[in-house]
Amino acid sequence: MKFKIIFFLLIFLILPLKKVNAEIKDGLFMTIGDKAITQSDVVNEIKIFLILNNESYSDEKRDELQKIAVNSIIKRKIKEIETDRNKFFKFNDEDLNSEISRLASNINADTETLKNICASNDLDFSIIENNIKTDLAWNSLIFQIYKNKLSINVEEIEDQLKQAEEKKVTEYLISEVLIEPVSEDQIDSKIREIKEKINIEGIDSVARNLGISESSSNNGDLGWVNENSISKKIKKTLQETSVGKLSTPIILREGILFFKVRNIRYINSKLTLEERKNNLVKAQKLKILNMYSLSHYDKIKRSIAIKYLR
Repeated sequence: MKFKIIFFLLIFLILPLKKVNAEIKDGLFMTIGDKAITQSDVVNEIKIFLILNNESYSDEKRDELQKIAVNSIIKRKIKEIETDRNKFFKFNDEDLNSEISRLASNINADTETLKNICASNDLDFSIIENNIKTDLAWNSLIFQIYKNKLSINVEEIEDQLKQAEEKKVTEYLISEVLIEPVSEDQIDSKIREIKEKINIEGIDSVARNLGISESSSNNGDLGWVNENSISKKIKKTLQETSVGKLSTPIILREGILFFKVRNIRYINSKLTLEERKNNLVKAQKLKILNMYSLSHYDKIKRSIAIKYLR
């Protein structure tokens, strides 16, 4: 059954993507600092997006696909520039293989099938591998820079442990959109604007085009999130949000955050108290690192010249 699904995907994608290649002649498209981006780089990024999201190309989606591709390239090249500047290229091979497997499983494939899909669409699989390596190196660099600032709120952890049920635990399947912060007098109008865009375009599209968090490259998909791994504020917001609905926006220092609850499930926790505590500590550290990652990226981006050449 899996083979049939992937075979259909191949037929579905090959012809439209060849059309993309035929319509866009190669040439210099933009520069990001000292990094030159060609038309073919943009085409390859579009291919990657279509393959990894199991979507097809159409002329109607051309402008949106190009915008998604350019935003993705900008984010990655800025990360490359910063890791190059710090001569920091460390990452875990297990993390690389795990991420490749995750991307393949998202389209009901294994790694070898994903490689075959790329080859059938004239896409060098090493581009995907290098993209993942850049993200992993960036994450490692952020940890290296800010590891001494990972101050854990012990009281909050203990409070969450006390409130957590030992057996029955709620998990939420959610998507998010974190948009850039705006001045206080613009918050209400910006919230209305984003809500309208989400209603019309869908949260995945808005996350791809406007999201600034790491999840934007995955259409804002956070997967299943355990209620015991999130802050009280977010937990309360999720509890008040019905399945299929958009949450009340949360105003953060990093920006304005929207959640969409796609599903809810209840599981029996078999973790010990110590294991639950370790998971909470890990989640809080990850939250802090994500905050530093956003802040660091924004600072680097503002120092790099981005020029469009068409």
